[in-house]
Order: sequence, then structure tokens, then C-alpha cells
Amino acid sequence: MKAKKDGVSLFLSIVTHAAAIITILCLLFIIAYILIRGIPNLTPSLFEWEYTTDNVSMMPSIINTIIVVILTLLIAGPIGIFSAIYLVEYAKRGSKLVKVILLTTETLSGIPSIVYGLFGSLMFVISMGMGLSVFAGSLTLAIMVLPTIMRTTQEALVAVPDSYREGSFGLGAGKLRTIFRIILPSAVPGIMSGIVLSMGRIVGETAALIYTSGTVAQVCTNIFAPGSTLAVHMYRLMSEGLYTEQACAVAVVLLVFVIIMNSLSSYLGRKLAKG
Repeated sequence: MKAKKDGVSLFLSIVTHAAAIITILCLLFIIAYILIRGIPNLTPSLFEWEYTTDNVSMMPSIINTIIVVILTLLIAGPIGIFSAIYLVEYAKRGSKLVKVILLTTETLSGIPSIVYGLFGSLMFVISMGMGLSVFAGSLTLAIMVLPTIMRTTQEALVAVPDSYREGSFGLGAGKLRTIFRIILPSAVPGIMSGIVLSMGRIVGETAALIYTSGTVAQVCTNIFAPGSTLAVHMYRLMSEGLYTEQACAVAVVLLVFVIIMNSLSSYLGRKLAKG
């Protein structure tokens, strides 16, 4: 019996390590393919301030991407974090309201992005009269990433030991003080992981933004004006079929952009956790 268990454990260990190696190799292959195809096509004209059909500059899309990421996180971040705090710290565990909220978030996370795009187009662009705008796109993306921020924050709060809460209450701290001075700092790494995941989805989203923020390649000087992000810009270049090399170059910048933003978020998360 012991030999049989050892054999099963060895098999599972091999399968686990093989799956991890395959995942790493796939990631390295994708990164290498993007870099090999894109780096030779990076030219100074791609970083000019204004877009033309000659330079197909991505600079307006880079700035618009930063604006969309900041706007979306400013909308979805507080709502998701405070909703998670309510579910974990205030709501009665196992209540019907908690079950309904959890079911709703699970449903939202499983909806395809094209459906979000159609909803955003009908609700924000047409019904609310915003038109194709960066703000309408940010509102749509906020609804998309809200379940991710909410669930990761909830898991991070649940992971904080109850002894932290009991010790804080024992020293005379109130509920709010315990949450903001004890529980949230301990849960910062988990919260930041949800924000990083949300940033990755925001940066790489195309379907929802095409119908809400548009594909205009110009710098967004007004959040109620249309503008394309890097992912939308790359999609548009590929769909036209005339700028395939430039699209590969945009993919390199998009990859670097995601790595920089994720690294910055992780750094801020560590600083906040230590503070």
C-alpha cells in the first residue's frame, strides 16, 4: 500500500512539474516571438506626438492607455475594495445578501468582453449621451474588472488571522480603526495582486473599447473625447493589413508597458505593506 502511495505521489509530482515547465516555456516562447518580430520594426516615427498614415505613431495610444488605466482603477478600485470590506467585516456570514452579491460577481466575471462593449455602447454612449469617449470606455472597463478586484480583496481580507482583529479590539481600537490600521495593511499584497490582474485586463482589452471609446488615434485632452488605447491601436493596424510590422512593434511596447506597470504596482504594494 505504501509503495502504491509513493508511486501515485511520484506521478503527481512529475505531472505538476511538467505542467509548470510547459507553462514557463509557453510564456518564454510568446515573449521571444514578440520581441524577435517587433524590435527590428521599432522606429522613431512610431513615437511621434501626432498620428498620421505615414508614421502610424503609437504615442497618442500610449498616453490614452495610461489615462484609461488610471480612470478605470479610480472608479473600480474604491468600489471593489469597500464592497469586499463590507462582505468580510460587516455582513453576516452566510446571509442571502452575501450569496446574491457573490453570485452576481461570479456572473459578471464570466461575461465575454464583447457583451460588455455592447452594454457600454447602449448604456453610456447612447442612453447617457456620452458618445464615443475615453470616460465611457473607462466606465465599461470598471464594470469588467470590478469582480476581480472585489474577489481578490475579499480573499485577502479573509486570509488575515482573526487574532489580529481580536488583539486590536483588546487594545481598545474601534472597528474602523482596526480595519484601516491593522487589517488592510496586512491584506495589501493580496489587494495589489487583484489590481495588477485588473491592469493587465484593462491594458489588453479591445472589444469593449472599440464600441465605447472608439479607434481615433489622437491624444485624449478631454475624457469625454474619443481615443484609442495601445491594444486597440495594434488591432486596427493588424486589421488594415498594411502595417503588420508596425503592429508587431506596438506589441513590444505593449508588453514592456504591462511589465513596467505590474512592477510598479508590486513595488507600491511592498511599500504600503511595510508602512
